[in-house]
Amino acid sequence: RPDAGRVVVDGLDLTRLDEGRRDRVRADKLGLVFQQFNLLPGFTALENVLVAMTFASGRPDRWRATDLLASVGLAQRLHHKPAQLSTGQQQRVAVARALANRPRAVLADEPTASIDAAHQQQVIDLLRNTCGEQGVALLVVTHAPEVAGQFPRRLRLEDFNRAARAPAPR
Repeated sequence: RPDAGRVVVDGLDLTRLDEGRRDRVRADKLGLVFQQFNLLPGFTALENVLVAMTFASGRPDRWRATDLLASVGLAQRLHHKPAQLSTGQQQRVAVARALANRPRAVLADEPTASIDAAHQQQVIDLLRNTCGEQGVALLVVTHAPEVAGQFPRRLRLEDFNRAARAPAPR
């Protein structure tokens, strides 16, 4: 829960929901891409996407999971476990997983921080293009100016912090 204020996702005030309902809304409405991919090591790429679907209100859809992995260039890697994938491939599995439940928004925390420069652009393009094609809001947090510069709207956290410290107008 937030310390102050409200968190509203797709018209639902999460601060008024119990923990179970908040978890369900997160699974249904938000896709998360972490800096560390958080893939399940004993599961294949396909299974990592399918398991994300089990947390939402829908059923796991093998066709959609396969299609998402193909759209991120991993059609030939469906049955590979994370240890058998490159870092860039693991991040692409994480992006497919984030999109699995047709979220309203994708929140990506430093999505290129753990991958080499050769694959950074691929992940940025993938997020931007896939979210654009599917009408999904995208929020990317990054320290990399070359990543931030590729998005049409940029907000700097230090500006928010400065505004929060400013005295209220009289």
